[in-house]
Amino acid sequence: MRIEANLILFFWAFSIFSCLCFSVSSVNFGYRFHSSAIKAEQVKLPRKSSGTNKLYKTKYFTQILDHFNFNPKSYQKFQHRYLINDTYWGGPKKNSPIFVYTGNEGDIEWFAQNTGFMFDIAPHFQALLVFIEHRFYGKSIPFGGDKDVAYSNASTLGYLTSTQALADYATLIIDLKKNLTAVDAPVVVVGGSYGGMLASWFRLKYPHVAIGALASSAPILNFENITSPYSFNNIITQDFRSESENCYKVIKGSWKKIEDTGKQSGGLELLRKSFRICKNFIDVDVLESWLETAFAYTAMTDYPTPSNFLNPMPAYPVKQMCKAIDDPKSGNDTFAKLYGAASVYYNYSGTATCFNLAYSPDPHGLDMWSWQACTEMIMPTSGSNKESIFPENQWNYSRRAAGCKAFYGVHPRPNWITTEFGGHGVEEVWKQYDLL
Repeated sequence: MRIEANLILFFWAFSIFSCLCFSVSSVNFGYRFHSSAIKAEQVKLPRKSSGTNKLYKTKYFTQILDHFNFNPKSYQKFQHRYLINDTYWGGPKKNSPIFVYTGNEGDIEWFAQNTGFMFDIAPHFQALLVFIEHRFYGKSIPFGGDKDVAYSNASTLGYLTSTQALADYATLIIDLKKNLTAVDAPVVVVGGSYGGMLASWFRLKYPHVAIGALASSAPILNFENITSPYSFNNIITQDFRSESENCYKVIKGSWKKIEDTGKQSGGLELLRKSFRICKNFIDVDVLESWLETAFAYTAMTDYPTPSNFLNPMPAYPVKQMCKAIDDPKSGNDTFAKLYGAASVYYNYSGTATCFNLAYSPDPHGLDMWSWQACTEMIMPTSGSNKESIFPENQWNYSRRAAGCKAFYGVHPRPNWITTEFGGHGVEEVWKQYDLL
């Protein structure tokens, strides 16, 4: 049976990265997706008088383990990392603002190095920039910083929740403002994807701490079928179809061709050679997941300028993928067309000699998103209808729940996010309380 490849994809999935070769690894409830080791292009800052030219300074705050209980274990502490840049800050006497990035599911330095917008606007607003890491990611690891302990079971991972993370941010911001004698400085929180969800929820839950929130690509309504489970893949489909009808048709028709080829004698070897897969491993399901990832991630990062966030990619990479598929030089060779498209995402630098589907490092420490996707982040986004470029597929909550129970020993709470933060009719509620 084919793996439900989009199990946790929605949040950039950020959950897999590889170097010159690219990979996939299996967990009990689905495959992780491919990306690459990141060599982020840092924002260039003007030199200070001291001659330094650093993007940020690294600081640590002594954070409490559990903000919502008073049992002895709740008072355990851990070192919570944050990054700070005061290059443009007007200072507390001017009540200059503080822009706070609400960290996502990964190493905060990676996000800071790829959030040029905040550095672009800081001079205009004379803003202090702060990037706060999410607990259980990067170097902000409870239980003495020992990941083996922190990640060991549901009893320790139970402290990895969105509400605990938001309370972390509030506690740190309040303390930082006191230390800077800037208690009256206005705070605006900023985030993208899951971080954008956290920014919007922070404004909702802590309006006395932040006067505003800027949330980019924040799917706060992707719960309880408020948004169609087909919407995500429909948008990806439209991205490609709007570039070229032929591009759309080639991708859409490729999955059956791949599966049929894999069943034939010598078919797996043909697929391996066609897609330059390394000799150690080839599997039809994993190959399809590898291709789906390339199309989905390219659509998610279809920037008008060259980028290096997930992988080195050109400007308008969806257009470049379709250009490769529509290239007449590939004739009627579907696999050559797909290989050319996948190379835009996986090998735009031209340095990969083969793609390793059995190798899946996690250099940015993103694996614990699987815990969040098994507890409260239950987002029905993996459906594909008949028009989708991906194989037709229904969102299957039962499969997710069974996998989470087997892997972590927990049952998801699919209604918790809308209970805690709202969902149905949330816009009217926010307007009522002047939160929009």
